[in-house]
Amino acid sequence: MYKIGVIGGRESVLGFKAVGLEVFAAGNGEEAEKILRRLVKEDYAIIYITEILAREIPEEIDKYKDSRLPAIISIPGKEGASGEGMRSVSKAVERAVGADILFGGEK
Repeated sequence: MYKIGVIGGRESVLGFKAVGLEVFAAGNGEEAEKILRRLVKEDYAIIYITEILAREIPEEIDKYKDSRLPAIISIPGKEGASGEGMRSVSKAVERAVGADILFGGEK
């Protein structure tokens, strides 16, 4: 069975525990990077990471962008949405399809 993990600040991820996801609190990019590497080794299929932390470790996240698993998805944290998650989805769709079919070039 595939596992799903959520990486983010403590306040941002606690709610996910209530719905049965495994949560991992990280206070900064360095901690988030270590947790991400561990989750990849432990065969997590989906890893959600708050946008703020994802912005701190783009190189680490990019290592897995062409892999089937894990799917690493940016989500808003308690600070609110920055739009990074949607930009990430748009880039992934554009890579897969060859064109920006979501926004038609306007972001």
